Amino acid sequence: MSTYIFVHGAWHGGWCWYKVVPLLERAGHRVLAPDLPSLGKDKTPVSEVSLALWAEHLCRLLEAEREPAVLVGHSRGGIVISEAAERRPDKVQTLVYLSAFLLRSGESLLQVANEDQTSLVLPNLVVADDQGSCTVREEALRDAFYADCPDEDVTLAKLCLAPEPMAPLATPVSVTDEHFGRVPRVYIECLQDRAIPPALQKRMYTAMPCQKVITMDTSHSPFFSAPQALVERLLAL
Repeated sequence: MSTYIFVHGAWHGGWCWYKVVPLLERAGHRVLAPDLPSLGKDKTPVSEVSLALWAEHLCRLLEAEREPAVLVGHSRGGIVISEAAERRPDKVQTLVYLSAFLLRSGESLLQVANEDQTSLVLPNLVVADDQGSCTVREEALRDAFYADCPDEDVTLAKLCLAPEPMAPLATPVSVTDEHFGRVPRVYIECLQDRAIPPALQKRMYTAMPCQKVITMDTSHSPFFSAPQALVERLLAL
């Protein structure tokens, strides 16, 4: 039995893994899908959120487990699992980047995202007046995140998405070869992704080589559109 901890991406919460969690549990594994602070059902004020806070939140979950866990980070979740692995490398069995930001030390998510001009996210980003959080225009959500997903999941997402804190997105990732670098990592690329386009995914996993790159012919959200196929790929690791 393995323990899987799923870290959701921007605007999402642990709810987005609702199809994946029972499939892994039926296969005999322990699965956690937490809400990061200020997202999902968590009510932490956006003004209190930092990348360090998210990383420590994840580290507390890791420390409660007897054995090292598989960390699966989707999209923005990639920077959170990287930071957690830097802090607690002995508690992480494998890092899985699901169409996620896999950044080099010193890079921030916004910096890398701005290097790609084909994503549908940045042109549709709406930053709050106080600059503390951002959302995505509702009319762009399906094309950006859920192009191949069932209508009911798109409806769920529109009901559950929450403002994304800006501070972590602008914070450079800080990882070292000594700690983060000794944790095995895998990248799952999504070929129909219009949020983190395939070219950007490839640029990241080429700059930060992974033990394995797995390909899925899906949009940005295979946890909705292809949960069984996603679980099969995770189990094959």
